[in-house]
Amino acid sequence: MNIALIFAGGTGTRMGRSTQSVPKQFLELYGKPIIIYTLEKFENHDGIDGIVVVCLKDWIPQMRKYVNKFNLTKVRMIVPGGSTGQESIYNGLKAARKMYPDDTVILIHDGVRPLVASSTIAANIACVKEKGNAITVVPATETIFIDNSQDGRVGRILDRSQCAMARAPQGFRLGQILECHEKALSEGKKDFIDSASMIKYYGYELYTVQGRTENIKITTPIDFYIFRAIVDAHENSQIFGL
Repeated sequence: MNIALIFAGGTGTRMGRSTQSVPKQFLELYGKPIIIYTLEKFENHDGIDGIVVVCLKDWIPQMRKYVNKFNLTKVRMIVPGGSTGQESIYNGLKAARKMYPDDTVILIHDGVRPLVASSTIAANIACVKEKGNAITVVPATETIFIDNSQDGRVGRILDRSQCAMARAPQGFRLGQILECHEKALSEGKKDFIDSASMIKYYGYELYTVQGRTENIKITTPIDFYIFRAIVDAHENSQIFGL
């Protein structure tokens, strides 16, 4: 059994003043919210059996309307998010555990990463089944340095050929990742940046799969314009057979 947990609990403050009334995941492109573009990637993937959506509490009724409007038949549950990304994911994991066994493969994905490729989803599922987890990464393409000075001086420069940037989805066995979240909660650890850093903290080896650079997270207006350009390019390629 393979499922997706799509979390869309952010308010989108970095999108600017004009969008403050609408969370970034519900901003529309050509009449379709970003979150629906994302959900359709998992809805239409043969390897995904079910979807749990974590959503801002006040937007759950609207989310249900979108699920019905766009005929997302794999969405099994919509649950409210928490005050942090970590808490939101935990809420989704608890909901998933009510429906699926501990050995279920669960792919945790940002609702505002609508450009995830079908091949990336498949690679995550395969890696979890073989190795126990899967972290999507892309190569670092710019110089990276550690800035730990107090006066603006550049710190240690890293060899970017040895670096990778984490993306999503991140895949796990449901029982294992839920156990780690519960440990973190019991220990008062609430600042994990993602589930990968959490499971690494609790002693598990991490395994990577290569993703695509266009699998961006839409957090700023520039990201939205890039998303629109990629969607347009894809549509044009289909029209003209490129």
